[in-house]
Amino acid sequence: MILFLGANVLFSAVRNPEGRAAAIIELAGHGLCSLVSSPHAVEEARRNLDLKHPELAPRLAPLLSMLRICRESSPEGVAWAEAEGLPLKDAPILAAAVEARADLLVTGDRAHFGRLYGRKVRGLEVVPTATALARLLKALA
Repeated sequence: MILFLGANVLFSAVRNPEGRAAAIIELAGHGLCSLVSSPHAVEEARRNLDLKHPELAPRLAPLLSMLRICRESSPEGVAWAEAEGLPLKDAPILAAAVEARADLLVTGDRAHFGRLYGRKVRGLEVVPTATALARLLKALA
């Protein structure tokens, strides 16, 4: 299973090493799934860490070594994602996840992605962090 991690999941994994986002990354380290993200998501996570928790920013680099960074989406892909109702700042995330052929887009951004939770769009399912973790743990059972 391939999980695309949004910026807030990366941020949360750094900020709370005992939380759900960090647990997903740990399970990936044990080979339970593959992780991918985009330069757009990584930069947003980095900006937010620098702004809100600059003392934690150095923790991002080791985390990023656990995932593959895909290329940014095409302009057509971003336009499609905007047409799905996402703001311009979030459309590149959905588009990149689709183009990376991820199975799940994991995001805690309920305000912008919440209406897509549980839906499949172009073969990609958008889920909150808790749902992604539950699926990984179920696969262990």
